Amino acid sequence: MSQRSSASTTPVGVTLRDDPRHPLYLGKWKRPSKPDLEEFIHDDFDEPHRKRQKAILAAHPEVRQLYGNEPLTAVIGAAAALVQLVAAYYIGCVWTGLHWSVVVAIAYFLGGTVSALYGVIIHEAGHNLVFKWPFLNRLTGLLVNTPMVVPISQSFRRYHLEHHQFQGVEGKDPDLPLDSEIHLIHNNPLLKTLWVFCYSVMYIVRGMAMKKQPQRWELVNMAFIICVDMLIVRYMSLRSLAYLGVSVFFGYGMHPGAAHFIQEHYVFRDGQETYSYYGSGNIFYLNIGLHNEHHDFPQIPWTRIWKLRRIATEFYDPLYAHTSWIWVIVNFIASPMLGPQSRLVRLYQAHTSGRREYRVPPPTESSDTLLAEKASSAY
Repeated sequence: MSQRSSASTTPVGVTLRDDPRHPLYLGKWKRPSKPDLEEFIHDDFDEPHRKRQKAILAAHPEVRQLYGNEPLTAVIGAAAALVQLVAAYYIGCVWTGLHWSVVVAIAYFLGGTVSALYGVIIHEAGHNLVFKWPFLNRLTGLLVNTPMVVPISQSFRRYHLEHHQFQGVEGKDPDLPLDSEIHLIHNNPLLKTLWVFCYSVMYIVRGMAMKKQPQRWELVNMAFIICVDMLIVRYMSLRSLAYLGVSVFFGYGMHPGAAHFIQEHYVFRDGQETYSYYGSGNIFYLNIGLHNEHHDFPQIPWTRIWKLRRIATEFYDPLYAHTSWIWVIVNFIASPMLGPQSRLVRLYQAHTSGRREYRVPPPTESSDTLLAEKASSAY
């Protein structure tokens, strides 16, 4: 589209101005002061990550050495898939006398925990961070998708990359809640609890609302999972398939391993639209909590993302970050100021004009001083 291509060049006669958000790229916007508002927070600038990446690279060019792939991710994915398939076999074919409440408990504590890890690995594969060859990353996504009952890996890859490209852009970012979610849920604690439980379903509904035709790899994903599900029922049991499905429902809903879906972009502070998590959950979930770092540098795999955090500490220390995924969920549900509407949005025109008309200033002594001051007064 001509409108999109114009965003990559500066129009003749337009003088680039320094982006006033430099060097941290925090906005000047404020969160709503009243809990009864049922609309997104609005900004008139482009998303901050591409420019913060340039600012960090200007100060720390060695960050480029962290780019690359991590094949270990595929090994972890295969092991995680095997764990759930073995559990499904025992629950559906061996431990058939287990009470349904025990099965549900296993589905939450074991199945939900492992299923949440699948999403992290699919995420890495979606960015081609597992292998250099994109085809092998596609296969990694399919492998990890095997015990998940529903086809998700290739659609997630498609829509997640669009989320990176159009973060917060109304009508283009598939990660944004729908208007119906806002009007129905808003800040009601009971409805927010139900909404968090059903977050996996809402992800599917948001994708469907985009009304896009499935691409070839999405069709392959669908056919593959249908065959896998049939084989599970044929050689295990329907009970096995049900266990896997309930596990995914838990792992993408009311589970600490799924809290990063709320942690990442729901607004907890004025001027900041992306948030990281620096708690112990990163150990099992492959550093998925380092979301500011990931959006700044999606070329860096999970095994090296902490190195970025340590190298560019003056850029990340001043940013607010979470330390507890459980508290993220509790706070989101309990606070009348938080709900599906607690997201920052921008018009596509603002997104493109922000990139066309505002530049990343070259590093200066004054910008270094400003970073040091903000780091010293960090949350």
